[in-house]
Amino acid sequence: MPQDPFDWIDAEHERRRAAGLVRTLRPRPADSPLVDLAGNDYLGLTRHPEVTQAAADAARRWGAGATGSRLVTGTTALHARLEEGLAEFCGFEAALVFSSGYAANLAAVTALCGPPNSSGVSPSVPLVVSDAGNHASLIDGCRLARAETAVVPHADAEAVRKTLGAHEGRALAVTDSVFSVDGDAAPLAALAEACREHGAALLVDDAHGLGVLGEGGRGAVHAAGLAGDADVVATVTLSKSLGSQGGAVLGPARVIRHLVSHARTFIFDTGLAPAAVGAALASLEVLRREPGRAARVRYVATELHRRVTAAGLTAVRPDAAVVSVRAPSPEAAVRWAADCRTAGLAVGCFRPPSVPDGVSRLRLTARADLTDRQIEEAADTVLRTAPAA
Repeated sequence: MPQDPFDWIDAEHERRRAAGLVRTLRPRPADSPLVDLAGNDYLGLTRHPEVTQAAADAARRWGAGATGSRLVTGTTALHARLEEGLAEFCGFEAALVFSSGYAANLAAVTALCGPPNSSGVSPSVPLVVSDAGNHASLIDGCRLARAETAVVPHADAEAVRKTLGAHEGRALAVTDSVFSVDGDAAPLAALAEACREHGAALLVDDAHGLGVLGEGGRGAVHAAGLAGDADVVATVTLSKSLGSQGGAVLGPARVIRHLVSHARTFIFDTGLAPAAVGAALASLEVLRREPGRAARVRYVATELHRRVTAAGLTAVRPDAAVVSVRAPSPEAAVRWAADCRTAGLAVGCFRPPSVPDGVSRLRLTARADLTDRQIEEAADTVLRTAPAA
């Protein structure tokens, strides 16, 4: 009798269940009573009336979907406006919008590597130097690029410098600006210096920096004084601080022109839906008008961290909006998150393999629209439900 081709899935599920690593979907209601510290709505804009109205207006005018890839019918006047707005706000020459931040990172890494020896610029295979704590989308971009990839210790600019120094030819260093697991920031200025010593480009995923760091929320790259530099490219997501959906690559105009012709996740993907574009444009306008939202979300993160660590929990000092609180085990993290939910607080629960160091965590994401009372109650809930070490 032929073997069932999917028997291995049941065995894998049982292995994960025994290790406390099974993941499940939990649909949330539109009017959830929970205080949300699990999502990435850092600036509290996803339900802002101007943002939701802009999304509705765009859908009514342009339709529910983009209807095709950006190079066929998927580009609208809204897309062009958003690209101009993002580039100007963040301090770059040009921008290109994608259907997700994941797609933007895949595009940036793969297209900037290019096929080895394709242009005759260098006889060597391009090198990608990647931080050990990078997001999965950057890691997958490295894999798809088919370039030589060197993974260096987390946030270690000297390791990047040494790795680049041992390579001849084209090279690209890739890093998150703020790492999604622990919420710590990369040493961007030092990384840029290391890259320039060896003629390498720097690609920064600023998903967790846009709207939170820099002047008025212009991002970590802007804060580091690197925005608009000829050898720096950034990616951003529209689904965190801007409360919408999608992603973008920001950089020199010639880089953006290259992506239009060579980035597969741009060429072969349907364009971002008009409603998401309209919402992101409206959020960008709110942020311009209310730059204090960026400072507020940083304050909320710092206050959450202060309260939980003062009570004895171990948490990484937040450099942006993410507060990472250590849990003793994957099973304890799951129970802790469930107990928080029962008490009215939604928190993130990070377990292997999502965490590269194998340490499970609760992940609290600060929001600019939380009141001081909500901050206090959220911290109290985390403390009250904490498992024994």
